Amino acid sequence: MKKEIKLLKLELRNFKGIKHFTLDTQGENVKVFGDNATGKTTLFDAFIWLLFDKDSQNKKDFQIKTLTKENKPISGLDHEVSGLFLIDGAELSLKKVYSEKWTRKRSSAEAVFSGHTTDYFINEVPSKKKEFNDRVSSIIAEDKFKLITSPSFFNEQLKWQDRRKILLEISGDVTAEEVFSKNPSVAALESILKKRSLEEHRKVIAGKQREINKRLDAIPVRIDEVQRTVEDTSGLDEQELHDEINFLQKEVESLEEKLRSARNGEAISEKRKVILQLQNDLQEIKNDHQEKEYKKINEIKEQLYPVKSKIDEISMEIKSNQRQLSLEKDNLDRLNTEIESLRQSWCDKNEETFDQHQTECPTCGQELPKEKIDQAIEKFNFHKSQALAEINEKGKSVKSQKEKSEDAIQELEAAISNLQDAYKSEEETLLSLEKELEGAQSNRSDISADPIYQNKQAEIEAVRNEIQHLESSTDQAVQLIKDDINSRKQEILLLQKDQAKIDHARHVNDRVRQLEQEQKELAEQYEQLQHQLFLTEEFVRTKVNLLEEKINSKFKYARFKLFKDQINGGLEETCETLYEGVPYSSGLNNAARINVGLDIINTLNDYYGITAPIFVDNSEAVTKLINTKSQILSLIVSEKDKQLRVEFQDELVQEAI
Repeated sequence: MKKEIKLLKLELRNFKGIKHFTLDTQGENVKVFGDNATGKTTLFDAFIWLLFDKDSQNKKDFQIKTLTKENKPISGLDHEVSGLFLIDGAELSLKKVYSEKWTRKRSSAEAVFSGHTTDYFINEVPSKKKEFNDRVSSIIAEDKFKLITSPSFFNEQLKWQDRRKILLEISGDVTAEEVFSKNPSVAALESILKKRSLEEHRKVIAGKQREINKRLDAIPVRIDEVQRTVEDTSGLDEQELHDEINFLQKEVESLEEKLRSARNGEAISEKRKVILQLQNDLQEIKNDHQEKEYKKINEIKEQLYPVKSKIDEISMEIKSNQRQLSLEKDNLDRLNTEIESLRQSWCDKNEETFDQHQTECPTCGQELPKEKIDQAIEKFNFHKSQALAEINEKGKSVKSQKEKSEDAIQELEAAISNLQDAYKSEEETLLSLEKELEGAQSNRSDISADPIYQNKQAEIEAVRNEIQHLESSTDQAVQLIKDDINSRKQEILLLQKDQAKIDHARHVNDRVRQLEQEQKELAEQYEQLQHQLFLTEEFVRTKVNLLEEKINSKFKYARFKLFKDQINGGLEETCETLYEGVPYSSGLNNAARINVGLDIINTLNDYYGITAPIFVDNSEAVTKLINTKSQILSLIVSEKDKQLRVEFQDELVQEAI
């Protein structure tokens, strides 16, 4: 069931230069004639301000007061807008009064300007701002109301992203299944996308293509690098090198056997075994000595480490509590300051008295009726009492916080003191253990002074002398054999270098083949990704056509372009309103803009299930407005009408004062 809102009457007093004007429409379409700057748009501003505290351009901060020729606001006037609406057959009266606030300070005879106040009325009953706004919101939300009351709001004041969102809400998005049904050639995407969205998959493709391109660019460089490391092997035979190395290694083995015999290897070997046993004995002596020396030191260290750990733990806890104590003291200072401020506020508020100048009419200066004076005094006393009660209540809360803060400070100070005592105790224990450790380390004995250690070293030295005596008798023969062995090994090294050249060349060729195969596979992967990218673009284009057809079917005149082609062949989201192919933002005349705006409002009326009065500014530009179910208030520029004139069914209704 649709909701219908009609404007029966709109009355302005001292609003943006209009002293008094009543727009009496009786819920019908009307035409408002007037020359430039006579107040046509002001009617729409007043209508929107009454409901939402903004003007027709969606601005909250605009000049409501009437200005003098010197561009200064005229003081002492109430600025009032009231509207009578018919909502689903029931009348609703709303009124808003914007007034100056004048107060008289103590010891001053004159009142001074101190700001503005706004009073709200629902069906002539004074109301609070929240009650007023809640009543308006219960009729229709502000964003929807502006969409269906101004033909230009959708196209000129909404961002294209918001326009696009509204259109998608009206028509509903196009599903992937609909796209696959429309264009079966892109159905392969269904298995490719899996759980990813189309845009996410396009990002995946772009990322993979960038990575493949990097790898493809690097492969020729890598091939060139490895090929440069290959030396010339054209004169080398791998089998001949292998046979020659084997022959020389056998000769080396024969010479080494001869060397061992020449050195009288058995006698020397036995002596070396004796040295090895003696060295083992010497090490055991060292181990026994160190075990005795370090036993006491290790025992002290085992006691030392837990104490250090405990000291660090206490220190960290002290610092943590000190930081918390500092914060809590800052909080206490803040609370004391706040208590003093509240006490001063209470005193200031308690000393306030009713301003006797408020008993006089600010316009004519006559004494107000007694009942109005009594009402003003009662209202003043009520607000004063309420303010004092609020200050007292807040003071109790802050005092409670202060007491909690003081308790917390005492607890933290006690905890810090206990921790400092514990720290001092542990520190004394640490100093005692460190002194004990220092004494144990300084009393260690030198192993080299031990007689058993000295005797064992002497035995080792004696056996070494015996080995030297055995080796000296065969030094000359041994040296000749060693020279021969070294010569054969040098030959083997040279042959092995040639072998390494051949082996490296083979590995390089294998590596080049691997890189070339990798290059081929990467090129195939890139082509596959290009095909997937093509499918996504075809998917988007198909979806674009379906989406635009779906959205445009909801409108009689307006058409919408939701995507635009990019230089790289891709699509970019947009939302451009068209009429007969001409963009709204460039080239479309004012008459077409207004009718396109009305066409959009018609669709929004059906979608939201509500109609409301439409203000058509610059309506003189349109020969004929399209049919609409809403009440139309046409604002028409007329040079001859120096004051606002309203026609109702071709009949002059009234003029602005």
